[in-house]
Amino acid sequence: MMPTLADFGKDVWWIVLIKVLAVFVFLVVMTLFTIWYERRVVARMQVRPGPNRNGPFGLLQSLADGLKLAFKEDIMPLKADKVVFFIAPVISTICAFTAFAIMPFGPIVSLFGQKTPLQLTDIPVAVLLVLACSGLGIYGIVLSGWASGSTYPLLGGLRSSAQMISYEVAMGLSIVAVFMMSGTMSTSEIVKAQAESSQTTVPDVLGGWSFTTPNWYVVLLLPSFIIYAISAVGETNRAPFDLPEAESELVGGFHTEYSSLKFALFFLAEYINMVTVSGLAVTLFFGGWRFPGFGPEHAINQGWLPVLWFTIKLLIALFIFVWLRGTLPRLRYDQFMRFGWKVLIPANLVWIVVLAGIKTSQNTDNLLWAIIPVALLLLGALFWPSKKKAVEVPMEKQVAKRPAGSYPVPPIDLEVPVSPRARRITAEREVV
Repeated sequence: MMPTLADFGKDVWWIVLIKVLAVFVFLVVMTLFTIWYERRVVARMQVRPGPNRNGPFGLLQSLADGLKLAFKEDIMPLKADKVVFFIAPVISTICAFTAFAIMPFGPIVSLFGQKTPLQLTDIPVAVLLVLACSGLGIYGIVLSGWASGSTYPLLGGLRSSAQMISYEVAMGLSIVAVFMMSGTMSTSEIVKAQAESSQTTVPDVLGGWSFTTPNWYVVLLLPSFIIYAISAVGETNRAPFDLPEAESELVGGFHTEYSSLKFALFFLAEYINMVTVSGLAVTLFFGGWRFPGFGPEHAINQGWLPVLWFTIKLLIALFIFVWLRGTLPRLRYDQFMRFGWKVLIPANLVWIVVLAGIKTSQNTDNLLWAIIPVALLLLGALFWPSKKKAVEVPMEKQVAKRPAGSYPVPPIDLEVPVSPRARRITAEREVV
């Protein structure tokens, strides 16, 4: 059975505790595995072995690093605001854990004789809960930079606030298209809507099953998925958008002054956020926990097996994060902000208008309602006033326009003149 909103809020208290513990353990294990997974994949890209000492294939390396952080000295800067300095990593970690509470892992199953959905909880605006938690999690980064009493953490915290505002808007707009297609903001209902929108079953002669063609939103709403994927990388501060912790500019960014378990909490929050946005992408665009090609009534999508399909999809999405980190260089900050405001957001708005026109034409059986907004957008792009090219003024005219007694300021593209010593050496060589 596929769960709906009516199936939640009926569990006994000990089932709820088991679910909370299961989500907590799943996120911690996924964090430890993702750290090892990332180091092994990047090592493979760079033709080196990676972690391979602690445990089979180095699987216990992440656990060893976590224990090492726990036993390191906890340093408190003298100029730090001690209360805020302590609370900041806790805020980021709690928000990261809370956001995963509405992720659907599978259908309704029997747990110790109790029928319960494989999901902690669900609400009519569940997707907005994820956006709210990701927005509040940035406060931990901003407050950590401010409370450290140091310049570089403060700059990293300010960058995080600007980054959150820019890419949170693009991420929210990319999810609007999913709301328009499914007609709901509930994660379980969105998974159900993708199951119901599958194509007609095709009988399989060999096994006598019914094979359905997957009709996920990643196919129907490809522009929204591309924008969501880019925004998710920017929202989680991952390369090539890891500007708040750019070591080449800010030493370590917002967590420069942190050590021991406080630094480990920031590390944990970052990787849990990666798992959360990947899980949300699987839920919104890749059919959730359903195995592709089979309906929800098939045995492969029943019981506890869907947890495995959800985890496999999650790992594939996490591979994209690792792949980007191993291949792309870090952007400049002005390029990063310009891309968010001038490319992602306008493209998202245009796509939403086009989708609204298509949905209206489907409801009214009139293609004109879909053509009109597209035509208006094309005309606006065609007649939009272009930026005038700056006229180059010769250097002599620039010098002549200066007020009398002003200090001569060279232009930016002026070449550095040759030094007198270099000219003298060149003249002596020519004489010889």
